[in-house]
Amino acid sequence: MSPLGHSACRSQAVGVGRQPVVVLDPQLSHKNHADIVVAPFPDPIGRDAIIAWPGGVYMQLYWHRTPPSFAGLQTVPENRVYVSPDRADDFIRDFGAFAQATVISDDHKAPGIEIGRPGDVYRRVRMDSQFGKVTVLATDGHLPYPYGRETAGYDVGNLSETLMKGKAAGANVVIAPYSVAGRRAAMVQFPGGFIAEIHSDADK
Repeated sequence: MSPLGHSACRSQAVGVGRQPVVVLDPQLSHKNHADIVVAPFPDPIGRDAIIAWPGGVYMQLYWHRTPPSFAGLQTVPENRVYVSPDRADDFIRDFGAFAQATVISDDHKAPGIEIGRPGDVYRRVRMDSQFGKVTVLATDGHLPYPYGRETAGYDVGNLSETLMKGKAAGANVVIAPYSVAGRRAAMVQFPGGFIAEIHSDADK
């Protein structure tokens, strides 16, 4: 669905892309080893393309004929990227070079409760980039519902209040709040099926 209300060509990969990102040079992704799975196509205000990073992470790129100007967000959402342990380093290297990302933390023994497996550990890498925050979750793929289906995490000032507002608007809390590693988090499914992680600092 496009908020611009326009139609364009649709391929098999359209719809699997993550949050689209604005770029100034669309060739940079190709230079950083991304596969172009949908070649650039026009839209009413610019052009779009869909690429794939190592580990099968799809991303939609778009660029405008007139550079956009938006007010800054109060908090920056995070992309949540699930990859296999074998491809995690490749994704971090290639996407990191493309997005000029900085690795904030790399925990090879992150608590498994974060992926629905209390008692286990896994690798979690947090990055900060010019496209926002990215959390890389390197797992064996054996994930209980709804883990692995969420692609975004949202930082809020007060998790309890946010969940109350969400439920009033028709959202369902599919993972009750829990606290770990300095973060209090929950999983929410919104009408239409969209699943997101929502979190705040553990002491809020």
